[in-house]
Amino acid sequence: MTLALAICVAALALLPLGYIAASTVDVGWAGIRELVFRPRVGELLWNTSRLVLGTVAVCAVLGVGAAWLVERSSVPARRVWHVLLVAPLAVPAFVNSYAWISLLPGLDTYAGALLVVSLSYFPFVYLPVAATFRGLDPALEDTARGLGLSSWAVFRRVQLPQLRVALLGGSLLVALHLLAEFGALQMLRYPTFTTAIYDQYRATFNGAGATMLAGVLVLLCLGLLLAELRLRGRRGYARTGGGAARPVRPVALGILTLPALAGLAALVALALAVPLASLGYWMAAGASAGLDLGLLGATTGTTLGLAAAAAVAAVAMALPTGWLAVRARGRVATLLERSAYLGSAVPGIVVALALVTLSIRATPWLYQTVPVLLAAYAILFLPRAIVTVRAAVEQSPPVYDDVAASLGASAPDRLRRVTLPLLAPGIGAGAALVFLAVVTELTATLLLAPTGTTTLATAFWSASSALEYGAAAPYAVVMVLLSAPATVLLSRDARRGLTT
Repeated sequence: MTLALAICVAALALLPLGYIAASTVDVGWAGIRELVFRPRVGELLWNTSRLVLGTVAVCAVLGVGAAWLVERSSVPARRVWHVLLVAPLAVPAFVNSYAWISLLPGLDTYAGALLVVSLSYFPFVYLPVAATFRGLDPALEDTARGLGLSSWAVFRRVQLPQLRVALLGGSLLVALHLLAEFGALQMLRYPTFTTAIYDQYRATFNGAGATMLAGVLVLLCLGLLLAELRLRGRRGYARTGGGAARPVRPVALGILTLPALAGLAALVALALAVPLASLGYWMAAGASAGLDLGLLGATTGTTLGLAAAAAVAAVAMALPTGWLAVRARGRVATLLERSAYLGSAVPGIVVALALVTLSIRATPWLYQTVPVLLAAYAILFLPRAIVTVRAAVEQSPPVYDDVAASLGASAPDRLRRVTLPLLAPGIGAGAALVFLAVVTELTATLLLAPTGTTTLATAFWSASSALEYGAAAPYAVVMVLLSAPATVLLSRDARRGLTT
């Protein structure tokens, strides 16, 4: 039974990839050549590639530099800086774009897009790199300094090689998020594959053209995944010796303390203070023009309802996969688990396009209904639930279930009275992560939401697209407030390892 459920979950997760593959076969080589090998696709490929490369480079520099200052230097108030550097994750990228473009309309250029998305995504690099810095044994660094190496040489020759896995992982997250990003780039009027797919779908409902663009986008995502695995390699850097690691001795910055503080302050101001100040300004403007609290409350209620339903669905789907991955280790369980992860790597616009087309062709009565929207949310955010559920299963000894069975408890009773209570922390964490992700989801919701259903993200998008920045601000503020708990969770455990 568990295996059958896990197979169904994997099939749903791989549905968008299967749709793209089947559509490509239907179009044929002649259609592919006509729809893909044309100047417009080349322009989109150039725009997308240079933005991804530029953003990854900027985020790597900002993330590694900030992590080194917080974890390895004597910069004052390290705990405070850590929280402030994680806080930009509470502001969705499309809200950040709205905040900037509403203040500086001239940002609709490559440089403007690079600035905004880099400020939105650099915490994805900062977090894993900072965590890796905390786990490094400083003995190697002390030895290198004892041999006469400067602080820069120690960083380049000792620390940076050990940061490779974290840096590549964070860079991969940045690149995948950027390939899937729609709202921020559409607002900045910077054309990429996601914006082109959406525009073509809305303008002509051209299934073949939009699907071929989606196929190119999926190939880019898969190429990034393979490149990250190749660059990561198999070399390890874990300590194997006995004893405790030495305490870290922060590098004294001396006269560089003020420039370091200025750099951190500038980064936090651009990534956090500017969007929050912009939201405050437009919130006041919207209030002066008349704020419809009833509409805001109804939209918030709809969003919370959809997020709660998606969280329940994702956790229910994650349970059989996470259980098999631990209790029935093997190739089949690993394949099913990886399938769920692979499906979530597909950009949201591709998932939505696949579900739109399949629902229209196979089950027209399901088109633009809540179940299809929840299916999209499950595909996109299932790994967030699987990771936490699997961790909970790892920490749940199977002996308790065996004892209950020996006492005559039936399988449903064991599930209700033993298994689920033991897994409750992991289930709750996974549900919270999915819930918060759905609250700010935009792309799939725009294409799949039932007629008349408005969420915070779509209401914000409708108002901001009409340049009604004051009307859009309340929805953005509520999304930021609902996203803030995730930021607290991300920074809480990391703060324990820091000293001021």
